[in-house]
Amino acid sequence: MITTIIDGRKLSKEILAGIKEEVATLPFQPIFCDVLVGDNPVSSQYVNMKRKKAEEIGIHFHEAFFPSDITTENLVNEIGRLNKIPNMCGIIVQLPLPASLDCRAVLDAIDQNLDVDCLGTVASEKFYNDVTNMGFPTALACMGLLDSTGQGFDSSAGRYAVVMGFGDLVGKPVNALLKARGFNPDVIRSKTENREILLKRADIIISGMGKGKYLKGEMIKEGAVIIDAGTSESDSGIVGDIDLESVKGIASFVSPVPGGVGPMTIAMLFCNILKVAKKIL
Repeated sequence: MITTIIDGRKLSKEILAGIKEEVATLPFQPIFCDVLVGDNPVSSQYVNMKRKKAEEIGIHFHEAFFPSDITTENLVNEIGRLNKIPNMCGIIVQLPLPASLDCRAVLDAIDQNLDVDCLGTVASEKFYNDVTNMGFPTALACMGLLDSTGQGFDSSAGRYAVVMGFGDLVGKPVNALLKARGFNPDVIRSKTENREILLKRADIIISGMGKGKYLKGEMIKEGAVIIDAGTSESDSGIVGDIDLESVKGIASFVSPVPGGVGPMTIAMLFCNILKVAKKIL
């Protein structure tokens, strides 16, 4: 079997180009803010990457950088001010925050209508209760990559799906999105005992476990579609949950790490921002 490597960078570029065209038709310039606390170089790199993408597609990036010793109360107040900026169409907080801060209080300070990461309590509840057109960007990225295969995953159609991991950013929301499409996915967690059986019969596997190269070719069904949203540090750099080389020739489609879910997550984030901007009209 020929395994197709899903090009998340190409798909992301196409989506962002479409967003740029729509932004150009708006009667105002949308504003996006990624709140950065402290001087973590990795966090700074991610913020700068999103700044660059925002500027490329015509969205103004509002700087909001704060020292690591800021108090929760002061940061919550600062976010309150950001919420009130005219034409603000999306606020996120770059994680992780310093341990001294109350992460839940900070995330919940974002106006629910501007919470384009869906990490605040209200925005998250709206997503799981299916009363919003926004969603968790990484989960949406997984579904976008799945759809890009052209295999018709709008309904289960007898296909069996497995979600590896049940974290707040990937596993849990992906499980909800699959159920909304008619699937009844099984979730593999750390204590799941029959994982070998579940994986071997899965037509679709979406993984966000964060276990480097855990999933091997001999563990999957021939023709399976695999979306890899896991990331781990290794001696050779960032790797995903899937041992890409070992699944080649067995999986029909697989998304790589890097170059798969990551770029698509950025695209889905800006899709959410565009949705907020359209509501302002």
